[in-house]
Amino acid sequence: MNIQIHTNRKPMQKVNLSQFFPTLTEPWAPITVAHCNGSDVMVARGQGSYPWHRHEHTDDFFLVLQGTLVIEMRETSVTLGPGEMFVVPKGVEHRPVAESDTFFVLIEPPNTKDTGTTLV
Repeated sequence: MNIQIHTNRKPMQKVNLSQFFPTLTEPWAPITVAHCNGSDVMVARGQGSYPWHRHEHTDDFFLVLQGTLVIEMRETSVTLGPGEMFVVPKGVEHRPVAESDTFFVLIEPPNTKDTGTTLV
């Protein structure tokens, strides 16, 4: 496994993801904290709802660290708490929703775009 940390740390050091929570001031604006096998490992803050979207060429991985994240899909929804993860298959329209501050991990190929114009 090839891991590179994007902070001022040397590769192969552990990372405490909660240290990034105070820097996540903008909801739904993830920051990359590492790379793993060519993908970005990102942490993000959710509050409110992100627009409905889909990723045409990649799955969407969510791992909740703190709070509650609901992944709404057109025919079902999944509620995630701390330590729970869910993978939205590529092409499935979805909308993440967090009623209160929620912190989570995303893993995606670099520059993954959704069906809108926003990088996610």
